Parts: sequence; structure tokens; C-alpha cells
Amino acid sequence: MTRDEIKDAIIEIINNILPEGDCSKVDPEKKLRDQLELDSMDFLDIVMELRKQYKVQVPEADYPQLATLNSCVNYLEPRMADI
Repeated sequence: MTRDEIKDAIIEIINNILPEGDCSKVDPEKKLRDQLELDSMDFLDIVMELRKQYKVQVPEADYPQLATLNSCVNYLEPRMADI
């Protein structure tokens, strides 16, 4: 997957989990939790959807690397390159 495809996939997952959230105005450099008011369960749902849809395992120790949209893409790019 390309960086743009990964970004779109993340946004789609977030939109499905938070239908009232608006990802169109997300600043890719700011924390997603702050911008979208994600709680810990919402964040875990995002991680679980990544595993379910794309077979990407994200260890709990790596969760801080998923703080912003850009950091998510940076983290996932090598793990989703062959998808």
C-alpha cells in the first residue's frame, strides 16, 4: 500500500468507529486523541480493526507511535507495504 492508501485506510477505520467524528479537518501532525476526542476504547478499536482488516499486529508498547495521522502512516508503511 502507498502512504496515501494507508492514510485513507486509517481515516476510513476512524470514520467507522466515530461516525460523528470529522476526519476531513484532521491535522496530520496533531494527536488524534485530542482532535477527535478518542477515548482508550476507541483507540483500541482502531488497533483491532487494523489487525482484522490488514493483519497488522501492533504491540501495546508501540501504541505511542500511533499518536498522529502522520506517525500512524510512518509506523504502518513498512508493515503494510505488501498489502
